[in-house]
Amino acid sequence: QVQLVESGGGLVQPGGSLGLSCAASSTIGAFSAMGWYRQSPGKQRELVAVITGGGGANYGDFVKGRFTISMDKAKSTVFLQMNSLKPEDTAVYYCYARARTVVGLDYWGQGTQVTVSP
Repeated sequence: QVQLVESGGGLVQPGGSLGLSCAASSTIGAFSAMGWYRQSPGKQRELVAVITGGGGANYGDFVKGRFTISMDKAKSTVFLQMNSLKPEDTAVYYCYARARTVVGLDYWGQGTQVTVSP
């Protein structure tokens, strides 16, 4: 069973920066894509950023150049660097991985809280 373990959430002031990490229990080669979703109370889970094994990345429209996703294949870890944070970025952030060899199989981390507040 694949495990995704997030770290790096916390409290930050508006305009500040925060970095999230997601370590996978298997090699990144087992996944076709990894990324981050977020969910805030009363809202649906939404895509933040996703990156493929080839390094191609896509971002949610709300990101607008503020976040950067990257990966360290040797450490089976995906990172999300978030800058210029806004109160509306407050949410639980979930790491996500899509299995490469099994169609429709997705893995999720337990989530890490990000709170942007004065």
